[in-house]
Amino acid sequence: MKRILLSAVVVSSLAVAAYGFDASATWTDQCAKCHGADGKGETKMGKKLSIKDYTTAEAQGTFTDAEGVKALKEGTKDKNGKIRMKAIEGITDADAQAMVKYFRGLKK
Repeated sequence: MKRILLSAVVVSSLAVAAYGFDASATWTDQCAKCHGADGKGETKMGKKLSIKDYTTAEAQGTFTDAEGVKALKEGTKDKNGKIRMKAIEGITDADAQAMVKYFRGLKK
């Protein structure tokens, strides 16, 4: 019985380690098309949406980490209710927190 339990723990640990959320890859796949690879928002969509240059402390100071997590999980809308940023579908709280940490690292 102990061997079975130990084997289950080892397999579970390997599965978690193999998954490992990659905030950088998610940024490239989900965020960079609007925010830019560097976070400056100097893309076609970024300019259209007037996205801030999030490499600056000023722009980074416009939201809390909790607000960043909420935006990633729920998306954002403008004052007229139009979707401004889509949510990252299925993102967990931990992964959203990792994304905010990655985003904070764009600040120069």
